[in-house]
Amino acid sequence: MKHSRADVRGKATLGLDIRFESQSLTSYSGLIVFQHLFSLIGIKERLWRCFRHLKGSPIYGHHVVMMLLVVHLIIGHRRLRDVDYYRDDEMVKRILGLKRLPDVSTLSRSLASADEQSVAKVRSESRHLVMERLVVEGFPRVTLDYDGSVLSTGRHAEGTAVGFNKKKKGARSYYPLFCTVAQTDQVLDVHHRPGNVHDSNGADTFIGHCISHVRSCLPHTKVETRIDSAFFNETIAERLHSSGVEFTISVPFERFAALKELVEGRKRWRRMAVGLDYFETRWKPKSWNARYRFIFIKNQVRCQHKLPIQLDLFQPTEYGYEFKVIVTNKRMAPRKVVAFHEGRGSQEGIFAELKTHCQMDYIPVKTRVGNQLYMFAGIVAHNLTRELQIQLNPRARGTTAKRAALWCFREIGTLRRTLIQRAGRMIRPAGKLVLSMNSNERLERELRQALATLNAVA
Repeated sequence: MKHSRADVRGKATLGLDIRFESQSLTSYSGLIVFQHLFSLIGIKERLWRCFRHLKGSPIYGHHVVMMLLVVHLIIGHRRLRDVDYYRDDEMVKRILGLKRLPDVSTLSRSLASADEQSVAKVRSESRHLVMERLVVEGFPRVTLDYDGSVLSTGRHAEGTAVGFNKKKKGARSYYPLFCTVAQTDQVLDVHHRPGNVHDSNGADTFIGHCISHVRSCLPHTKVETRIDSAFFNETIAERLHSSGVEFTISVPFERFAALKELVEGRKRWRRMAVGLDYFETRWKPKSWNARYRFIFIKNQVRCQHKLPIQLDLFQPTEYGYEFKVIVTNKRMAPRKVVAFHEGRGSQEGIFAELKTHCQMDYIPVKTRVGNQLYMFAGIVAHNLTRELQIQLNPRARGTTAKRAALWCFREIGTLRRTLIQRAGRMIRPAGKLVLSMNSNERLERELRQALATLNAVA
């Protein structure tokens, strides 16, 4: 459809006056979808059970503060003090069931007054939310990925320590260990640790607990896991193998000189793909009792030139080889084993989204318990956005060799820009409360379809 210039062009004057009035407005109209989701899963009642053991009856209960933190992160804020920018937002108050939002000092006191039992219950409830989805979907196999992620801070928060920190050397940090589910892109569980521990610290017990939780809810589901070289040891490999879990673990070359001898002495390599060769053998380190399947991979790569390049001359491309070894108890073809193991890189995308959009890398208070609760608020916010999209959309793909997520998820940042951060007004025509928004065909279609789907599930 063609429009005239008069219909397209207009004048914008600079002489606008600014007026601030008390009105029933909201900047987050899209939260109405999350309000239906929260009601559907009973998130407020779940959080109340996590803190009901605490004595006292404050006006703002700990469960309300925890729910506020989840909403705080969903709508895109970071610091606790940012609550001052939306404390009059009608949609935020309605989703929390409040007429007035708490002050920043109230949030800080609530986080400081929580205890270890509260953290354990919130952790358990976060895990149950993910397990309930796995039970509903009934996956024939569940893929668990394990890795740690550094959470740095400039303050001397309780429980932090100076340890390995590639980006902020010398900074104090936490170093939690995460377990994520590849099929749903959700965080199943977290083992919180100070920043000065090795990646494998407490991993043996944590991995066993995660597998036990999955097995207890899904006894007939095949469990498989992918782990990096920091977790390579006989205890973990033997526990996984004896429990019937299929695994792949990266092998650290620097710890075993015999691996280098095997690679150098190998004359015949099998072709896996262009520039990618392999061979396999049953091998064990001298200190191990059992032999496992070791797959040796040789990858042809371009050598990096760090010297200045003369642009007017021909620069020949030089190639070299990168080697890596994977130990596994899987019986599938080597190409599928390698593809399966390489798929664990998707976990880094989860960490990136947690830190960028759910503020997991922010340390808000000085107490360890308070910082743990804030971290779990970010994890719950992430898991709930995934849960919302799972309920609203059909599966986009089946099980792939790399175990990609079965749904095409949009990042929470994208959801904010397209759905959540929408201006609206609360009005009462004929005495009925209505959320009124500006006319937008695509937004209206998506919102009405989402609400209809959630109401049908309820």
